[in-house]
Amino acid sequence: MLAKIHITLKKDVLDPQGSVIANSLKSLGFDNVRDVRQGKFIELEIEGKDRDTATKQCNEMCEKLLANLVIEDYSVEIES
Repeated sequence: MLAKIHITLKKDVLDPQGSVIANSLKSLGFDNVRDVRQGKFIELEIEGKDRDTATKQCNEMCEKLLANLVIEDYSVEIES
């Protein structure tokens, strides 16, 4: 199974890298960009066939290591 994990700063946390990206895009002529939030994307290849167990394990990985839950949110998507 393939696990796709998206980790982003919480909405109320300042994202300075996102601001730099947004300003750079605007200076390149992309004036329709209003806001940019940047984050991390992690893919994991997981052995097993049980989707619920894989999701539970990925949530545990995020809570213990991959995400800083004080300032970050995460989402997990499992593909067969």
